[in-house]
Amino acid sequence: MAIVDFVTALHTSTTRDYLGRVNAHDKAHCADVALRFDENYWDGERQYGFGGYRYDGRWRVVAEAMVAHYQLPANARILDVGCGKGFLLYEFTQVLPGATIAGLDISQYAIDHAKQEVRPHLVQGSAATLPWDDNAFDLVFSINTLHNLYNYELWSALREIERVGRRAKHITVESYRDEREKVNLLYWQLTCRTFLATGEWEWLFQQAGYQGDHGFIFFE
Repeated sequence: MAIVDFVTALHTSTTRDYLGRVNAHDKAHCADVALRFDENYWDGERQYGFGGYRYDGRWRVVAEAMVAHYQLPANARILDVGCGKGFLLYEFTQVLPGATIAGLDISQYAIDHAKQEVRPHLVQGSAATLPWDDNAFDLVFSINTLHNLYNYELWSALREIERVGRRAKHITVESYRDEREKVNLLYWQLTCRTFLATGEWEWLFQQAGYQGDHGFIFFE
């Protein structure tokens, strides 16, 4: 199990007003709306989530980096747990045209509005119960998703990712290294259920039997 960073460059390209997130709107109400993971979260006003999540090609570099790092074969089977609108999965199909892809997300809205090319390969469901056989995928990844689960769901999700992956696995979660990053995370987040420091995440991975790689997103 190693720390491998694929997404910090994308994360830090966005400017965030942490105090504004708390003061400009009723934060509790915004979180209640965001937790529906419906149109408001994906394509509504910024205070409810993404503020419009549209394909712009930004995930291509992540797909390229993951294919290279894990030396995926041309016919790799790839699963995205928490796929959203499937933009990263689409990029995998461009980098590896012979790959077989699959995605799961809790949001039916995201799947219904996913990129058309990958939509048939996406299913609605919970990360805690994956509807695939053991050792079904060459790469299983989950980016910016598992921190949205309660601890009992998270435990199951980690075991499920380990179960269905026969080779490479990668998880990226929101975390913190000091009190400033913890406060910024608390201010900014809308849907996070598990707030853990990096060492706590690593302990949890080990306890759950997860043997893949992981990375962190910090709110500096």
